[in-house]
Amino acid sequence: MPPFGCRAALRLLPPLLLLRVVLPVPLERGESKEESTATESPVSGPALLSSQDTGLYYHRYLQEVINVLETDGHFREKLQAANAEDIKSGKLSRELDFVSHHVRTKLDELKRQEVSRLRMLLKAKMDAEQEPNVQLDHLSLLKQFEHLDPQNQHTFEARDLELLIQTATRDLAQYDAAHHEEFKRYEMLKEHERRRYLESLGEEQRKEAERKLEEQQRRHREHPKVNVPGSQAQLKEVWEELDGLDPNRFNPKTFFILHDINSDGVLDEQELEALFTKELEKVYDPKNEEDDMREMEEERLRMREHIMKNVDTNQDRLVTLEEFLASTQRKEFGDTGEGWETVEMQPAYTEEELRRFEEDLAAREAELTAKAQRLSQETEALGRSQGRLEAQKRELQQAVLQMEQRKQQQQGHNAAAPAPGPEGQLKFHPQNTDDAPVPAPAGDQKDVAASEKRVLEQAPELPQLDSQHL
Repeated sequence: MPPFGCRAALRLLPPLLLLRVVLPVPLERGESKEESTATESPVSGPALLSSQDTGLYYHRYLQEVINVLETDGHFREKLQAANAEDIKSGKLSRELDFVSHHVRTKLDELKRQEVSRLRMLLKAKMDAEQEPNVQLDHLSLLKQFEHLDPQNQHTFEARDLELLIQTATRDLAQYDAAHHEEFKRYEMLKEHERRRYLESLGEEQRKEAERKLEEQQRRHREHPKVNVPGSQAQLKEVWEELDGLDPNRFNPKTFFILHDINSDGVLDEQELEALFTKELEKVYDPKNEEDDMREMEEERLRMREHIMKNVDTNQDRLVTLEEFLASTQRKEFGDTGEGWETVEMQPAYTEEELRRFEEDLAAREAELTAKAQRLSQETEALGRSQGRLEAQKRELQQAVLQMEQRKQQQQGHNAAAPAPGPEGQLKFHPQNTDDAPVPAPAGDQKDVAASEKRVLEQAPELPQLDSQHL
């Protein structure tokens, strides 16, 4: 029985091999398999998975579940003995009841963390789409995530493993189709922008730009013949130039063993894509202006799909030694005709598709323009409102200042006035008159003297009494 590692982990979820890996597995030219394995440490399943990204929004959760399950001896044995049908049907998931308590505890914690992460994503989404402080029904919202059981948010059960396998199988199987559709839109947008650019130029400038474009396309088409992926010519070229071996001594079985990098007995999609590097280098060079690296990745994907369609007979995304040797016995293995048709020889879209794309693009641009105008108007209205608010603010500040001044004046007046009596009458405090009288003001002294003189003049004369009468 082969040692458990990358192969067993990938058998748990065969579609995990459908990964977004664009860099080929490095191959040392002229280095034998024995030398390579002697100088490099073996790559385990978890280590390999950690360097790859499935592109799924639950990739980390998926990877961590696999890593934890690999640590349980009982589950590992059952996994090695299971076939693809056992995994897909959910039979293997029931073995989860027999794993160790330590493993189950780790799986429970992983699920709680995933549920918490999904809740945060939901809240962020809802906050962006509606008013804040809205009560969310997390149980109902979690049902839209199909890779776990939302009814049980605290423990990892057999149902969770079954849902995880089924959802990943479905989602990853749709990756290729989604990638091709994305590439088509990219090509149509590139052509749309090219046409708009040419329309914006004058006649002479447009002719010069078209001439330059045709020259770039001509240079791009001038490349060596590209061999059909998986053909005898293509494999022999790898055997000679990458492996440094005699092409006259080509041996398919030895070739398979050399390129089974992790020695798991199968060629996965990453190992297969590494075989296409030489063919891709014939057509694409990142230093050349005319070579589009996005097209190179589409080319890589098309080559892998060709191999899987013609060599992977059971469509499990893995090429076994038996499948590989059987493909070398077919007529197509040696008869490749004129070679591989590259991307530019097979347009990704039709003129009708481009027309519909441009119409949709124009409608979206018009919608965005209208939205921008509305936002501009709202900005101007907000600016005017801001001006009015600033004016009102200044008026209020002035009014508050005046009130403070009147209040201070009133306090000063109240402090100078005498205090009222018990019944509200004013109380006066006379000054002490025992001392010298208070002189009249200097301005009034003459009036007082004149008044005293008049009083003396008007007074009656009293009879004089002589001493005799007394």
